[in-house]
Amino acid sequence: MNVERIRQLFGTKPSIPKQATGIRLDIGCGANKQSGFVGMDMRDLPGVDIVWNWNNFPWPLPNGSVLVAMASHVVEHINPVDGNFLRWMDEAWRVLKIGGEFMISLPHGSSQGYLQDPTHCNACNEVTWAYFDPDEPYTRGMLWSIYQPRPWKIKFLTWSPAANIEVIMVKRSLTWKLDGSMEMVPHG
Repeated sequence: MNVERIRQLFGTKPSIPKQATGIRLDIGCGANKQSGFVGMDMRDLPGVDIVWNWNNFPWPLPNGSVLVAMASHVVEHINPVDGNFLRWMDEAWRVLKIGGEFMISLPHGSSQGYLQDPTHCNACNEVTWAYFDPDEPYTRGMLWSIYQPRPWKIKFLTWSPAANIEVIMVKRSLTWKLDGSMEMVPHG
């Protein structure tokens, strides 16, 4: 983590959480960070603001500090073993504001683009996202109920089995009941 760079971006006061409330986060930006975004990558490349292994939780960002996040050709590299991809999505949920959008693009899990890269280990398809949306209409939340990760809403989803998946997930809010279970608060 490059604490000095975070302070440059959000102020020199030690209370970064109060300063960092509208971040546009480019996860896995590499040397091609999107304009106006804070770049987080595992590699210390030009333009990377936060050097961090995004498989280490928590990420060096405050709860609810990110307005919008993107991950372009990152998710297919997240090892799903032992629920790590679920935890990774929960961590993205943690840093986003309620209603914040997470834009994800990746090769479809059955495409040549997915199969050709020896570092790809997380084959996703168009149904994968239903595991994160408790109100997904086709499965009526049945897939979400298996693991019950932090709740998202699928705002947009397009795919081609021969090419890519593009999905926009929106962070839903939740509340905790007295018995320790969670309850979704409807969002949009």
